[in-house]
Amino acid sequence: MQKRTLGRTGLSVSPVCVGTSALGSHPTQYGYEVSHETAVATIRRVFDGPFNFVDTSNEYGHGGDSERRIGEAIKEAGGLPAGIVLATKVDPVVGTTDFSGDRVRKSVEESLERLGLDRLQLVYFHDPEKITFEEGTAPGGPLEALIDLKNQGVIEHLGVAGGPIDLELKYLATDAFDVVISHNRYTLVDQTAEPLIQDAAARRVAFVNAAPFGGGMLVKGPDAVPNYCYRPASPAIVERVRKMEQLCKAHDVPLAAAALQFSTRDPRVASTIVGMSEPRRVAQTAELAEWDIPAELWDELIPLARAAGSGELG
Repeated sequence: MQKRTLGRTGLSVSPVCVGTSALGSHPTQYGYEVSHETAVATIRRVFDGPFNFVDTSNEYGHGGDSERRIGEAIKEAGGLPAGIVLATKVDPVVGTTDFSGDRVRKSVEESLERLGLDRLQLVYFHDPEKITFEEGTAPGGPLEALIDLKNQGVIEHLGVAGGPIDLELKYLATDAFDVVISHNRYTLVDQTAEPLIQDAAARRVAFVNAAPFGGGMLVKGPDAVPNYCYRPASPAIVERVRKMEQLCKAHDVPLAAAALQFSTRDPRVASTIVGMSEPRRVAQTAELAEWDIPAELWDELIPLARAAGSGELG
């Protein structure tokens, strides 16, 4: 799989990034458990597969189990395999909103220990909407702590990963970040991340797109999964996706392949995060990413994708 340059970091990454939230085992969120053995086997398979970009976070799993399980696979491999790019995120202690500079330093310390590394390639300021922008950029706050850790060489590159587009634009304007993640806002249903994508490109900041399947609707269809982005979808969204599903079926293309490639085919998207919870998902995702989709199907899908009405997304 041809690699892409991750913005101004100079890092070379696959167009698909392996999301590992489920590897921490979140049955209340995902509806299933992921055992320790399955999680480690999944990362082992990732290290041998076509994707070289892995995304995790301090808060994924009970007490950091996602990082801990990745760390075990790294230890088995004798260290982070050459060419693998591993990103994590700083978070408050679960259940709190403590995003102080001290908490950021502790979050990084915990990640280093769990992963078994002495430095981190890429660390995101995760969900900064948990606090105000003024708190995030205040003296002694989280941004200052991240910059300090970068200056010390503990972190190589900084990113920001959040929801509200306006807030992410504010953080990019600080010029402190090399990478930005947006989730559920650049899909076949919703392209409200467009201003962020344009701003990131102008700044040579890498745009990484998470959740191209909208929580499952764009994999199984709206009749099987009536929620979009973890909440009930509007009738208008359901109807649009139902039409997309029918068009894909007529061309013998999985809806999931179109949903994934809507993101990966955009040259402004450095990589697209897809969650993987078991080893076989690696090959399945690679198949979707490389599925041959005829130009005429895109000609039919793109107008539907762009047709979101005012208020349709809530």
